[in-house]
Amino acid sequence: MPFFVMGTARLKNLVGLSIEPGLIAAAQVSVNGTIRIEDGGRAALEPGVVRDGDVADSAALAEALRSLWAQHKQLDKRVRIGVANARIVVRTLYLPPITDPKELASAVSFQAAEAIPMPLKDAVLDFHAVGITDGPDGPRQRIVLVAARRDMITGMLTAARAAGLKPMGIDLSAFGMVRALQRQRRESDGPELFVAVGGLTNLAISDRGICAFTRVAGGGIESLAAELAERRELTTEQARAWLYNVGLQTPLDDVAGDGGIAAEVRVMLRGGVRRIATEIRASLDFHANQPEGGREVDRVVLTGPATAIAGFGEALAGELDLEVDERMVDGSDALKLNALDAASLSVAAGLALENGLLR
Repeated sequence: MPFFVMGTARLKNLVGLSIEPGLIAAAQVSVNGTIRIEDGGRAALEPGVVRDGDVADSAALAEALRSLWAQHKQLDKRVRIGVANARIVVRTLYLPPITDPKELASAVSFQAAEAIPMPLKDAVLDFHAVGITDGPDGPRQRIVLVAARRDMITGMLTAARAAGLKPMGIDLSAFGMVRALQRQRRESDGPELFVAVGGLTNLAISDRGICAFTRVAGGGIESLAAELAERRELTTEQARAWLYNVGLQTPLDDVAGDGGIAAEVRVMLRGGVRRIATEIRASLDFHANQPEGGREVDRVVLTGPATAIAGFGEALAGELDLEVDERMVDGSDALKLNALDAASLSVAAGLALENGLLR
């Protein structure tokens, strides 16, 4: 089975499955001019089931997946799984134009040995050609190379199959996020930075429809919930509820609570926004200093569970001094998605789309 599915024919009813710390989300979509979620749902994971994008408890993840599909019986069992992990490597290679697919694969494999920081025997590789560029040495074929450790992929597949699902491919959650949420842009517009904040913080820079950079940062809503749960001796579920109920807009006097917990939650959220802004700035600086960097990002697209926290996007815009556009995929009226459900399903919806790597 291929690692990342790239440009294959659409499989009807294929379900996008996003797995990250604290959360699984599944979405089945239709596309008719716009993307719509026709069925799907989310479920919370216990702390430690998925750590930093790696499956730590395969049996618990399988049970959570079985439960989610039992609640949404119309969901197809054929899935494309999204992964988000700091150990996944995305590199851009520039090769002489090669038309023969076998020769191109051989050339990429040779370059990969130097481009990725892991032994090839321990890695699963995939790549996609994204056009020809003119360089000082003549035309060069631009290749996006993706590599992941085999054990990480095996953990995802083992849990999915144990739950009775049929994995049809694995894709980067960052690529699914871009496919689901990118909009038509003018040629003069700058690149967009896509940010999904949930169990972790997932970043991707898209320039003219090409995902040119991705990065996963560990901190997200889930880490804030874990910190609050430890401080206040709460369950993780209670801590998550406090984060969403307090938010960054409602006057603290209007938030029910005792012992100053609302004020403490507000301080934690502000600190979380600052940390995420720091990660974003570091990523923007790194991208700008790459040979293929160049054009400055002019907009941040925010998605994920953080968009269900009132005022989160505005606070992030203030920290970055950039426009922040909160986006999510539309759900059918029958689903009656609340803000958190809709925010949690956007990445999964992008994973269900027919193009695997780049749109």
